[in-house]
Amino acid sequence: MSNSKPQTNNSGSTTKTSTKSSESTAKPTTGELPVKAEETREELGETVQSLAEKADVKARAQEKAVAARQQLDEKTAQARTQLQGKASQAVHLVREKPPQPVRAKAVAASEQLRDKATQVGQLARDKAPEPVLEKATQGVHMARANRTPLFAVTGVLVVTLLVARRVRRSR
Repeated sequence: MSNSKPQTNNSGSTTKTSTKSSESTAKPTTGELPVKAEETREELGETVQSLAEKADVKARAQEKAVAARQQLDEKTAQARTQLQGKASQAVHLVREKPPQPVRAKAVAASEQLRDKATQVGQLARDKAPEPVLEKATQGVHMARANRTPLFAVTGVLVVTLLVARRVRRSR
């Protein structure tokens, strides 16, 4: 059943053209209806799921919090690296160029500190039981054998605490 109507072309003759709808807008057959209905259901399901995800404020807030935490961790790592570099530069400058009066005071202070530490150590040895003294001696030997890693860990710990304090203050 095609509808046709006469048309004239440039030469003046009449031709028939079909006004039948294209296949995409043709009415589906009975067998095609369940398939089309299933496709429509799937599209609707995807749309509902997308809207549900957009409406889930708690999940979106958690995603943003995770992203912010990652960004903070990255900035903290960068700051830690910069501080470690600056601290190492400062240590090199202090070791290379301290004025004579500063050196003299540092030597005197370290001697006083060493004397006090010796006094405290002697008092602790006198008062501590034998098993505790053995463990303490082992710890001292290990610390002396591993000075560089011990100082490095202590320095990193101090820098980390300073960065954490600064981050808390900025909040």
